[in-house]
Amino acid sequence: MMSEKATFGAGCFWGVEATFREIDGVTEAAVGYEGGHTSNPTYKDVCTDRTGHAEVVQVEYDPAKVSYEKLLEVFWNAHDPTQVNRQGPDVGTQYRSVIFYHSPEQEQIARASKAKLEASGRYRRRIATEIVPAQTFYRAEEYHQQYLAKRGLRHCHI
Repeated sequence: MMSEKATFGAGCFWGVEATFREIDGVTEAAVGYEGGHTSNPTYKDVCTDRTGHAEVVQVEYDPAKVSYEKLLEVFWNAHDPTQVNRQGPDVGTQYRSVIFYHSPEQEQIARASKAKLEASGRYRRRIATEIVPAQTFYRAEEYHQQYLAKRGLRHCHI
């Protein structure tokens, strides 16, 4: 089995990770930080809103079982992509809506998916989601991995 990676930022990473883990074909989902300018940031660092990182979920998936298009559909439905640097009560650049693509094909598919969503009229406001090349993924501290599952919860406060 060849697995591929997809990386998404959609607000607080706990709920996003739990959502992706439920998808058939997703073999792993890890929370972490990406897109900033500080090496090896901690959660505390990222929460200062000064490292430039987004809270993200890096998904490993089997493309024979689940398409990148399907993962994008889950991403769009997991948050409000019109929000800039916030989701629900969480505010800051680390909560921005972002797709980090790992190949030219992912970039093309993500851009087409965003354009289709914008044209659908589903949202009155513009889609704020950034689509940028994957950068270094810093895995979050172990206590953040499967945070909700460890506490017997299915979703966050939203």
